[in-house]
Amino acid sequence: MHTTLIGADELARALQGPRRHDILLLDCGFELTDPQAGRRHYDAGHLPGAFHVHLEDTLSGSKTGRNGRHPLPDRAALARALAALGVNADTQVVAYDNAGGMYAARLWWLLRWIGHETVAVLDGGVGAWRAAGLPLTTEAPAPRPAGTLAVAEGRQPTLDYAQLRQALASQARLVLDARAPDRYRGENETLDAVGGHIPGARNRFFRDNLGADGRFLPPDALRQAFLAHLDGRAPDAVVCQCGSGVTACHNLLAMEIAGLPGAALYPGSWSEWSAQPDAPVATGAHP
Repeated sequence: MHTTLIGADELARALQGPRRHDILLLDCGFELTDPQAGRRHYDAGHLPGAFHVHLEDTLSGSKTGRNGRHPLPDRAALARALAALGVNADTQVVAYDNAGGMYAARLWWLLRWIGHETVAVLDGGVGAWRAAGLPLTTEAPAPRPAGTLAVAEGRQPTLDYAQLRQALASQARLVLDARAPDRYRGENETLDAVGGHIPGARNRFFRDNLGADGRFLPPDALRQAFLAHLDGRAPDAVVCQCGSGVTACHNLLAMEIAGLPGAALYPGSWSEWSAQPDAPVATGAHP
């Protein structure tokens, strides 16, 4: 059972093993500036047997203009969509992408949010798979029998806008912003109408969780990095956010790998926060 990461070689062995039919691969490839790019990359070559899931069609809910660019999906609808692909209560789901895990981590978080623990991210994604000399295919996967996945009690807490405002006013929470440093400072904002960050938030760029090879850093290295940001706070006092609740899940996965579970997600993130007429905005680097 894998609940955080799985390496390419280990996955390849498992797919040849006696429980290979209990493993389901889900390709989460996506590009924020080109929503159909992930499907094109999938069609050009994907892990054998993998199905493609779309960030905006399956892994997000309906937008209202005030709830962010990638609001959470309805929990029951998500369970039905994944069950239709063959996910059962005991299925080992492996999510991957070609972007350092930034989209695969969203699926990892969502599955845990609806109570499915046996989900892992392919460490290094497509790049690690190919570097291990393993093949890609353009063939469509064979359909699997519909699964029985249902919503159960999950372990992934969330805060909405009002709850986060209250928590910040009482200084009960520390916010970690997963966006690139320039966007955190309010510079070069191209995705949201307002640049800047939530006042008091600290910047932990999600790509800093990765080494030069595109794989996650060792647990001890991640632990030390996050403890430096937490500054003595417990992990369950942390709220992770980003632009739209996607790359924040990368930090949540990294914290889990580091042995620092319990942080919450602010799903609407900056795209929701900055759309509220009364939301305070900070710019520049954290003091």
